[in-house]
This record gives sequence, structure tokens and C-alpha cells, in this order.
Amino acid sequence: MRAWQLAAIVIAILVQGAAEHVPAGGTEPINLGVRRELFIDHHLIDQLENAQLVLHEPRDEGPVLSFDQPWEGHFSGYATVIYHNDLYRLYYRGIPVAGSDGNQREVTCYAYSNDGLTWTKPDLELFEVEGTRQNNVILANAAPVTHNFCPFLDRNPAADPEQRFKAIGGISSSGLIAYVSADGVRWKKLQEEPIFRDQGWVFDSQNLVFWSESEQQYVLYYRKAPDGIRAIARATSPDFIHWSEPVMMTYSDTDSSKPSQHLYTNQTQPYFRAPHIYVATAARFFPGRQVISAEQAEAVNVHPNYFKDTSDAVLMTSRGGHRYDRTFSGAFIRPGIGLENWVSRTNYPALNLVQTGATEMSLYVNQNYGQPTASLQRYSLRLDGFASVRTPYEGGELLTKLIQFDGDRLLLNFATSAAGGIRVEIQNAQGEPLPGYSLADAVELIGNEIEREVRWSHGADVGKLAQQPVRLRLVMQDADLYALRFSADDN
Repeated sequence: MRAWQLAAIVIAILVQGAAEHVPAGGTEPINLGVRRELFIDHHLIDQLENAQLVLHEPRDEGPVLSFDQPWEGHFSGYATVIYHNDLYRLYYRGIPVAGSDGNQREVTCYAYSNDGLTWTKPDLELFEVEGTRQNNVILANAAPVTHNFCPFLDRNPAADPEQRFKAIGGISSSGLIAYVSADGVRWKKLQEEPIFRDQGWVFDSQNLVFWSESEQQYVLYYRKAPDGIRAIARATSPDFIHWSEPVMMTYSDTDSSKPSQHLYTNQTQPYFRAPHIYVATAARFFPGRQVISAEQAEAVNVHPNYFKDTSDAVLMTSRGGHRYDRTFSGAFIRPGIGLENWVSRTNYPALNLVQTGATEMSLYVNQNYGQPTASLQRYSLRLDGFASVRTPYEGGELLTKLIQFDGDRLLLNFATSAAGGIRVEIQNAQGEPLPGYSLADAVELIGNEIEREVRWSHGADVGKLAQQPVRLRLVMQDADLYALRFSADDN
């Protein structure tokens, strides 16, 4: 045998051996570590057989706060909820009469709650408004910041404790002006100059900032409408002061920076149980889509300028960068029963979901806009319960993309019927069941739990598979799978 022939054989053997260790499809595995992953998009999904991603509908729990004080009124809105140190904090704009954006009658109001269900408006005596200091106003005489004042809890470990709470507000002529606070109640301007400017149709909405743990920087999402349709732009900053050039967000359903409908508020937030996933509970606005007549508008006593449009809320997700995933084109929150829910600029979600029970989280929504009954409504969802992979009674399967993980247990958030169940098989990169983790070895999961470990005939330990490229095959009957995570014994 000639030398070149021998070399070719050796190379072929080496290539074949290497191929056996290349993940199927030639893709790198998704490294989960021990973080929680939600089935809110197709990030982990490779194949679905007789299964589908289903968007879940939040449950309307009724009004929790009426905007009934003289300094609040019909046009209160742009609410933010922050949970910190066992206290729920609510911030919102108060304005009793319609007016131009950034007018002097706009104030920022505050309420608090110990459980997220019952709210108290404290008498803070910080500002005199509408002839009294007995009010819950935390910022006044600060137009145009009070038009859309939007605070956040700065989770940057390096943040100054005296500036643990930060906020932005402002309109196109002013730019976004920053405020800071140690306690979330008493605020001061960070600097005279705005921290961010842009030109054109910008900022006339609720604009927001948060510290991203996954990106290790501050991110800003704000209103920008370069094509005449309300859309969202993003910028980033290492220090909250100096910002990158803005970039328009793109959308998976249009594959462009132009959304399929007007997006009035974006309400993008790191999901508190999986902060690498940004959840956007955006207000979707339909200008000129009139649902109720002038006579019906008069019957519910809505302002005559605020019933010729309609709106609802949609769900989008992002994992950083400049793209939103519009997995679900339908409404996340539909307008409720009653004419009062079908007016302009109503059904706008507040910023941030918060946990309000052992198995529950809450989302708050402005309703009855432009009416004497204007209020904040609470909606509830199970934890991680935005969406799920669902299979019918006849059964179906989910096959994940190639993954790697840390830890020694696999935990699922799931629900089955009494007749249903879930079994999990762990496969190698070539799609072959790993010994001891085949479908025949799997112990069927039956029930409805936020977190339960997956077991096989030998037990629940998957530690010896950690950091190996594997796939999960879930065979499901009459079941919903909301989320999964791998865990070590100590977490």
C-alpha cells in the first residue's frame, strides 16, 4: 500500500471517529446550566409530534385600585409594580383631566401592598396637589417627567445603595430625564441633562430601563415610530448615563423592524424566575378601530375623544439583542365583557409581573380609561404559566434541541389530566436512548405541580450526564409542560 493511500485511510478513520462525537445536525448544544427554561417560544424545541405550543389566558381577578382621588382620575396610567423586601410598590401617573403630554397637572402617585392583592395609598405629605398635602404623590411640578415616570429596582451589584431605585421620564422635546432614590418614595433628579435623547416620534409612551443580569448592562426600551407605526427601539449602557446608539427592535412575525400592529407600551421585563428571558406584555393599539357608538360611549361616560380606537395586550419574548419573538399572534389579554372595556387606550398592562402566592403570579392592567371608573385590574397566572407544550388525550411528543446541563436532577412544571401522564427519555447526540434513561425506564409523571423531579427505574440522578450533549424526549398524554430546569441537591 502506498503512503498516500495509508494516509487517506487514517484520515477517514479520524473523520469518522470525530463525526460520532459531533452533535446531530452539526449544531452546538444549548448550555442550560441550572437555569429555568420556559416553553414560551421554540428556543428548546426541535420537534413536536401531535403537540403544540399553547398561549394561556390570564384569569381576571377584578379591580384592586381605583383612580378615584382628585389628583388621579380618568387618565391615570403607565403603571409600574416593583416587589422588594416583602413589599409590593405601585407607581402610576395621576391626571384628572385630558391634556397634552407633559403638562403640569400630571403627577406620579404611589401605593403599596403586603400581598399584591390589597393596596394602600399612603398620605405622604410630600407635595401639595389639588389643594392638599394629604396625598400619595411622590413627584409633582416635574413636567414632563411625570407624564411617563417609570422606576426600576437597580439589581446591578455595583449600584450605589443611595440610588438603588432609578427612574426615567420625559417626552421628545426633553429627552429622557433620570431620577434616583434610596427608598423608592423620595426622589431626586440624577442630573440636569437628560441621559438619553432621540429625534422624531419618540418617547410618548411608557419607556423603561432595567439592569440585565444576562447581558451585564443596562437596557432601555422606548417608543420610536420611524415608519408611522408605533414600534420599539433599544439602547444599552454600562453605567445608566452613557448609552449606545439606538437600534430598532425586529419582530419574528414580520422579520423586520415594523411590527404587524401598533405597539403602544412595550413592558419588556426580565422574567423574575428566569431573568435571561425577557417577557414583553405589550399593549397592542388599533387606531380608528371603533367598536362602540357615540350613544354607547355616552352611556359609559367615557371622554368623547377616547372611544374611537381599541386595544388589548400581546405577549412577546426576547433573550437579549434586537429581536422580539412573536410566537403567538393572538391576544394575551382580551378586552373584558362590557362596553367600558372597548374604548381607546385601555387594557394596557402595568410593567412587571410579580409572585403573589406559592403557585401564582400577578399581572396588573389599566382598564376603563377615560372614565370615572378608571382602575387597575389584577390578572393571575400559574408560575411560569404564560404558555405550554400541550398534547391531547391521544398523546404526543416533544423532542428538545441538543442541550448540556449542570446539576443532578431534572425538574418539570407540568399538569396532566387524571388519565394523562408524562415520561422522559434522555438521548445521546445521535438520538439513541442512554442506558437507564430510556422510555422503558421512565417513571410516569401524573399530577399538577410547579416543580417535581423526573424519575427513572434507578432513581432521579442525572449527575453523570452533566455537561454531555443530550436531548430530552418527552412522551405526553393529555398534558401541559410549562417549564423545566436541572438542579443540584442544594438548590
